[in-house]
Amino acid sequence: MADLKALIFDVDGTLAETERDGQRVAFNQTFKAAGLDWHWSIPLYGQLLSVSGGKERMRYYLKREQPPLPDGIDINRLIPDLHRTKTQHYRALVESGQIQLRSGIRRLLVSARAKGIRLAIATTSHLDNALALLETTLGPDAPSWFEVIAAGDIVPHKKPAPDIYQYVLDKLQLSSKHCLVFEDTEHGLVSANGVGLRTVITVNDYTRQQNFANAAQVLEHLGEPGQPTRALAGPALSKGYFNLAAAERLLEPSPAYQPKVAA
Repeated sequence: MADLKALIFDVDGTLAETERDGQRVAFNQTFKAAGLDWHWSIPLYGQLLSVSGGKERMRYYLKREQPPLPDGIDINRLIPDLHRTKTQHYRALVESGQIQLRSGIRRLLVSARAKGIRLAIATTSHLDNALALLETTLGPDAPSWFEVIAAGDIVPHKKPAPDIYQYVLDKLQLSSKHCLVFEDTEHGLVSANGVGLRTVITVNDYTRQQNFANAAQVLEHLGEPGQPTRALAGPALSKGYFNLAAAERLLEPSPAYQPKVAA
């Protein structure tokens, strides 16, 4: 049996469906409050998600769409200011209870803690956003469940660069062969694979059509007893939901699956 020592989770779209009804809404609230005639529709936001990081996403939007800007505005000051305000709006949305954990997340986290499996977070989301989601959905002490919470600008290059996963492995002092990652995007998969980490993808409406050929497993969600999930790629789940036994099986040596480590 594989020696599973840690589970590493992305946040947005993986722990919870935060993108469409959380981050996007918070961005639009921020733009309106700032007097900017910008609006990110659901389809447009799906396109903007090709860029990791909120500040980077706004810069990409400005370059691509060239929306109207007030005269004399300093973009290098505006974008960080908008991002700080967006974080406040997002936290308010999370704390209102409007965003819930995805199926199977709480169960797997609780099971891992009971078995002494270490937990970590690797996200491009702002640290405050990640903490707000954990505290609201899992409880005030939930951040302490995670030995490492790597978030925001903690590394120089965001996903799909492998920096954040290398940072987590260094902090855990673990080899990639003892860890399993949970992601929802192709960028996240490439980032994790870049340091040899096997990855479980749980798709959502924004990412379902992305390229997950190098994932260890692709699922609709993690599932629950009585709420089975579906394996879109990789091994079938004997119980109909993802558990620690399934995680351990994915770490077993297999010539049919080897993550592509970046040169």
